[in-house]
Amino acid sequence: MVRQRWAVVAAMAALLVSAAAWPVHALEVVRSGRSLAAVPTQLTSAPGAPSTALSAQGAAGGSVSSTRDTTLQRSGGPQTILREAEVPKARLAQTRALLVELKARSTPDQAISIDLPADVLFDFDKSELRADAAAPLHKAGELIKSYATAPLTVLGHTDGKGTDAYNDALSLRRAEAVARALHSQTGRQASVQGLGKRQPVAPNTTPEGRDDPQGRQLNRRVQILIGLPHKEGR
Repeated sequence: MVRQRWAVVAAMAALLVSAAAWPVHALEVVRSGRSLAAVPTQLTSAPGAPSTALSAQGAAGGSVSSTRDTTLQRSGGPQTILREAEVPKARLAQTRALLVELKARSTPDQAISIDLPADVLFDFDKSELRADAAAPLHKAGELIKSYATAPLTVLGHTDGKGTDAYNDALSLRRAEAVARALHSQTGRQASVQGLGKRQPVAPNTTPEGRDDPQGRQLNRRVQILIGLPHKEGR
């Protein structure tokens, strides 16, 4: 044991002697009197250092979604019946189907509005109902029956061709013809008005000023409004 301790001591002594023989280089600090404020600073790569490249990640945080994109789409028909509280339970399904088929919409004052194309109801420049007008009028009448106490209004509309006097008279006659047909089916009276070309739903001409037959066709229509029931006391 004593011999081992002396061997360790001898080894440490030899290390100290060899370290003392290493050359010692003194560092000399030289101060400059020149200001470095205006001296440009440049960064250079150290010799032999690995190169570094920056590249954009595909997504924030480096994570990529593994799921497909999801889009929300409207269903084919209204989720709830317009003014459902007025509709008898036995007519709920039928009313929902009619609202979709007739493309009913709600007006700002909560009336239910449907447009019947005049080209389906009438011949050109005529106000007598065609034979094939019975089908769309029957559907409109069945929808009206679902709102038994609602006031009715029938509005006639024309395209932009012709004078106001001509279009007002034609649209009024057509609105009256539709109101009579609905009365015979439902027993309900409707107020009637001919608005001529004053409330178009599409342009009658293109942006270049040419005639737009498709736009004019959309404007030729008879509009049926199923209003809100009158409250008691009014």
